[in-house]
Amino acid sequence: MISAGHSVVVVGGGIVGLTVADGLAAAGCSVTVLEAAPDFGGLAGGWSIPVAGGDVAWDRYYHVILESDAALRSLLVDLELDDEITWASTRTGRFADGRLVPVSSAADFARLPGLSLAAKARIAATIARGAATRDWQSLESMTAAAWLTRWSGRRAFERFWVPLLAAKLGTAWPEANAAFIWATIQRLTAARRAGIHAERFGAVRGGYGRIIDALTARLRVRGVDLHVGAPVATVRGSRDGPAEVTTTTGTTFTADHVVLTTTPRVAAAICPELDADTRAVYESIAYQGVVCVALVLAQPLSPYYLTYLFDDVPFTAIVETTTLIPREWVGGHTLVYLPRYVGPDDAHLAMGDDALVAEFLAGLRRVHAVPDTAVLGARVARAREVFPLPTLGYSTRVPGVVTGVPGISLVGSAQIVNGTLNANESVTGARRGVAALLGTAPAVE
Repeated sequence: MISAGHSVVVVGGGIVGLTVADGLAAAGCSVTVLEAAPDFGGLAGGWSIPVAGGDVAWDRYYHVILESDAALRSLLVDLELDDEITWASTRTGRFADGRLVPVSSAADFARLPGLSLAAKARIAATIARGAATRDWQSLESMTAAAWLTRWSGRRAFERFWVPLLAAKLGTAWPEANAAFIWATIQRLTAARRAGIHAERFGAVRGGYGRIIDALTARLRVRGVDLHVGAPVATVRGSRDGPAEVTTTTGTTFTADHVVLTTTPRVAAAICPELDADTRAVYESIAYQGVVCVALVLAQPLSPYYLTYLFDDVPFTAIVETTTLIPREWVGGHTLVYLPRYVGPDDAHLAMGDDALVAEFLAGLRRVHAVPDTAVLGARVARAREVFPLPTLGYSTRVPGVVTGVPGISLVGSAQIVNGTLNANESVTGARRGVAALLGTAPAVE
């Protein structure tokens, strides 16, 4: 248990680690944050894409804010950014059999080629069933494939649902439990349940990089000691004395408590005192990774924020961010993300940037005509571990806040059991973790 006046080292300076640090500092703790990367934010961090005439600064990966993102928006209120959100109603496209068509409305869905009216009706009923379901635990015992096939039918599953599952889970989609698709449906219908007529997406000028900057500025005001470029080598706990955190450069930090906000695999690697059973659980949790090419283009591609790809191309979706944000926020250009969700051993994680950009551009040109002169800049982001694969019965294997090592706790993405990974879930999980650490909510054993 952590109390006011305790010293705490938070390992990891992503949005979870920074939110944990914020909550502990507000409770009167003396907090130090160690981040391995050269900047804070992790998956939610910002970067710049080199472009002639001025670099384009935006998110490293694509992100949005939903009106129903209660935890995230409360953080933005605290940071005095919520009133600056620009909202937009976006459109969605579908590329299949060489055709790009809209799927933004019920009328679009009714005209969707390749599916019978009966199949479309079953898909709509499946979505409605997912929105009305509250018992997500029961869905963990069956695969998403089985549940979707049961309610939508085989052809609708193969023609409609498989590409959507692959867009987020890559080739690992057959392993996903049905609670994953339930959580996705729940998030996208949350606003309607709250009485908002149509869900809109939002952003603040400067993107998530600005949110992270505002959060780190507040941490500094609260006296939090922030370190980047500080990868951790080992973490050791103690019942009678301080815990110790040693970086790869040999610097040692001591504290009453250490909070790991890493993935379980990383936690197992840096915490040698974990018992064999806990280590086995940590090492058994499979994560999905991502390779994402960000492009700055001279011209728009489409009216769609998100285009789902049903044909065989090397990435899983087209995200045209400048259908959501004003183009003047990124120098008047078009900003596009091409993500490919992969397993931790996928060859694309090791592919050179130039080869990766060339492959993805060739795939993009199967959907849109993009001349070489229209490509103003490109940059590649990679992450080997983004979110835990929601396998059957995942909630029974979720690592708790308690690690079993005195003075060391774990708060991170692996503890999201009934939601999809996004900034709102990350802030929610971080705040639950802080409540457990401070004893204001039960700790997960």
